Amino acid sequence: MNNKEFITQLSRRCNLSTAETQRLTANLINSIAETLENGDSINLSQFGTFEVKKRMERIVVNPGTQQRMLVPPKLVINFKPIQAIKEKLKQGGNENE
Repeated sequence: MNNKEFITQLSRRCNLSTAETQRLTANLINSIAETLENGDSINLSQFGTFEVKKRMERIVVNPGTQQRMLVPPKLVINFKPIQAIKEKLKQGGNENE
């Protein structure tokens, strides 16, 4: 599903115009991004948790040249879904919902 399809489906479910739904999702995404940039985690009940984790520096080897390289530390976004979503995905989900 692409962004346009998502906005259209969400606007139908919420009985909002497409423009209102687009503004709502843009504000939601901006708010999530700002919170994560501040280093805080976000717990959305019945969905999951977004958090920022620090990945330590490490050494990797290029398989073609066998050259070793140092990968610097960096921050990454991690998402952990709730158990109900994990179970639903393990069972193959339900495409009709």
